[in-house]
Amino acid sequence: MKKFKESQWYGIVILVLMAILFWSVFKILRPDTFGSPDKVLQYIKTAFIYAIGGCGLYFICVMGPFDFSVGANIVLSAVVAVTASKYFGYAGLIIAPLLCGTLVGLCNGIVYMKLQISSLIVTVGLSLIYEALAIFATNGKEAVLDKNLRAFGDYPWNIVLAFSAYLICGFILRYTKFGTYVYAIGSNEVVARNMGVNVKKYKILAFTVCGFFVGIQSILTISYGTSMTSASNLASMSRNFTPLMGTFFGLAFRKYGHPIVAIVIGEIIISLMFNGFVALGAPITIQNVITGIALLMIVTMTTKPVKGLVVK
Repeated sequence: MKKFKESQWYGIVILVLMAILFWSVFKILRPDTFGSPDKVLQYIKTAFIYAIGGCGLYFICVMGPFDFSVGANIVLSAVVAVTASKYFGYAGLIIAPLLCGTLVGLCNGIVYMKLQISSLIVTVGLSLIYEALAIFATNGKEAVLDKNLRAFGDYPWNIVLAFSAYLICGFILRYTKFGTYVYAIGSNEVVARNMGVNVKKYKILAFTVCGFFVGIQSILTISYGTSMTSASNLASMSRNFTPLMGTFFGLAFRKYGHPIVAIVIGEIIISLMFNGFVALGAPITIQNVITGIALLMIVTMTTKPVKGLVVK
C-alpha cells in the first residue's frame, strides 16, 4: 500500500474514485434526472471544453501569475471564428480563433512584463479592451455559427480536437525546453534566472501558449453553444473560473506526474457537481456557490503557507 501511495498513479486513482463517488451520490438522490449514460456523456462533453482552457492556464499558474482575461479571450475568439467561418468555412472556424487567441495571449504577456505589475490587474484591465473589441466586431449583436459548421460541437470531432489539445500540452510540458523552464521558474524564479533562463521571455511565451489553448477552447465553445453574445463590464469574467479550477486540480496532483489527466478528471468532477445540484432542484445560480467553494478548497490544497510570511 505504501508503494502504491508513492506511485505516479495514486493521485489519478483518487480523482477517479472522487468522480465515481459524486456520480453515485447524486444518482442515488435523483435516479430519474441524473447520471444516465446520455447525460454523463453530456457532462463529459462540457468538461472536455473547460479542460482545454485549464491546460492553457496551467503554463501560467505553475509559474505564479494568473490570466483573468481568458473569458474575454473566449468571447472575442469565438466572435472572430464565426465571422471568419462565413467566408472560409471550417478553415476560418479553426485558424481565425487560434490566431486571435494566441495574439491575445502574446499581448497579455508583453503588457504584463512591460508594466511589471500584478498579472491579475493587467489581465482584468485588458479584458475590458477585448470585450470592447468583441462588441465592435458584432455591433452588439449575437454571433451565430452556421448550422453546417457545427461538427466540433458533438462527438466524435469534439473528442478529436480536445484530445489533440491535451496531447500537445502534455508533449510541451514533458519533452520541450519550454516545459522544463516553466517548472524551473515556478519552482524558484531567482535560481532559474541565475542559471541563465530568460524569465521574461518564457513568461511571455507562457501567456502566448495559454492564448493558443484558449483559442482551441473557443472553437469548441462556439460549436457546442452555436452562438456567442459579446460581453461588457467584465461580464466575461464568469468564464474564467471553471477552467481555472481544472488548472488547480492539475497543480494539486502534479506531484504524481500527470497534471493534464488531473485537469481533465477535475473538470469532470466539477461538471458532475454542477449538474448534480441542478438535478436536486437547486437554482442554476448554485453553480456560482459551488464554483466559489470548490475554488477555495482547491487553492487551499495547492497553497503551502509559510510561517511568518505576510499574505498579500
